[in-house]
Amino acid sequence: MKYRILGKTNLRVSEVSFGGIPIQKCDKDDCLSLFDLLIERGVNFIDSARAYTVSEEYIGYAIRGRREKFILATKSASRDYESMKRDILISLSNFNTNYIDLYQMHNVKENEDVSGALRALREAKENGLIGHIGITSHSLASIKKYLDCDDIETIQFPYNFLEQDAFDVFKEAYEKNIGVIVMKPLAGGVIDKASISLKFILSCDYVSVCIPGMASAKEVLENTGIDSYDLSNDDKRYIEDLILKIDKDFCHRCAYCLPCSVGIDIPSCFMFYGYYERYGLENWAMARYNALKVKASECIECGLCEQRCPYNLKIIDKLKLISKVMEK
Repeated sequence: MKYRILGKTNLRVSEVSFGGIPIQKCDKDDCLSLFDLLIERGVNFIDSARAYTVSEEYIGYAIRGRREKFILATKSASRDYESMKRDILISLSNFNTNYIDLYQMHNVKENEDVSGALRALREAKENGLIGHIGITSHSLASIKKYLDCDDIETIQFPYNFLEQDAFDVFKEAYEKNIGVIVMKPLAGGVIDKASISLKFILSCDYVSVCIPGMASAKEVLENTGIDSYDLSNDDKRYIEDLILKIDKDFCHRCAYCLPCSVGIDIPSCFMFYGYYERYGLENWAMARYNALKVKASECIECGLCEQRCPYNLKIIDKLKLISKVMEK
């Protein structure tokens, strides 16, 4: 395993690390052997979130007695002071630890007021409960905005050969010594050859760490088995073929389709549908989808989203499919 420095945090992290979404479908005791293998393969950075149901709790169980072997990161979508303060304490309890290395504001949107959450994170950092503060988002505009925030030490954003929009932002973050964490390295399960995508991602010097979701020994072995970043001719053909195949059916979560005339969060609908179809997390995806204020079925087919989409996606047809599957 190779290691990189996570920006100004100065944490030395394994370049391929552990994304904690899929662990929700494991049995708690299965996590012990899974984390044995992570240690064996040199994986030391673990990413979870308050929103991932039992993920933090399972991780806390698996690292018991070996906390020092891991760098723990988690995140909360709370935006006010009291809620973020509460979530930090819950995460500490779930992980069964007295400190968390990196705590991130989760899925921040461009115009959200996060001042209260940020105050709680600063306070937790001052009190030694967390080591560093980061941000995750699916909005490039949000990420760009926080590159100039002194409190932010890491950013987390989707990146893979299907989604390369963040390259310039990663370069700027790197130049400002902000750690770059790549989520969605397999494009939400669309990419079925992990090694090819990971080689592509890690060939970028601006990336600090990528966090594919893992829930089995097979996934750990495949994701940590890269010995070079060189793409073979077969790898390049795979990339070219998949780009052509999904050209008109893959949501890049750029949010240019918004605002929807009736308030549908179109990228989130697409994302939760992807988790339902490809991740084996049906219950979790349904719960997240049902929490949306406006469902896909409320589309009035005005067509404005399709006019705005730079990828010419058939959004209306996709929303009809999502409503059929997710609202049954």
